[in-house]
Amino acid sequence: MAHKQRTVMAEINMVPFIDITLILLIIFMVMSPMLVQMQLNVDLPKSNAINTTAEDDVIRIEVQKNGSIRLENNTYNLKDLEQELILRMGKANQKTIMVEADKSVPIQTVVDVFDIAKKLGAAKLGIGVLAKN
Repeated sequence: MAHKQRTVMAEINMVPFIDITLILLIIFMVMSPMLVQMQLNVDLPKSNAINTTAEDDVIRIEVQKNGSIRLENNTYNLKDLEQELILRMGKANQKTIMVEADKSVPIQTVVDVFDIAKKLGAAKLGIGVLAKN
């Protein structure tokens, strides 16, 4: 009697794995432009609340639609704003910086103002809302 030796085939069939991987790749390639185009639209709230902090300790900075920065009816750029804040804050760094920005202003402009205030050692930073008219 002749015995045939049986050998075990130890190869894994990779074709289904490759098919699924390519299908997922196609799905992600189609979906990624749609995910990039999504944006978060935020409408800033209006407030009727009365301010309870002492006005002497608050420095109000307004960021306008056109990107200009106003501090007490004077317009500044970021470098001049830093110099003005150095003068206003002085050695008593217990001031609160309140930034009020228009809703169409890029957030990077507001972050730049926060960076300047934090670098100068402001005690508190805040975002203000425009009062209802």
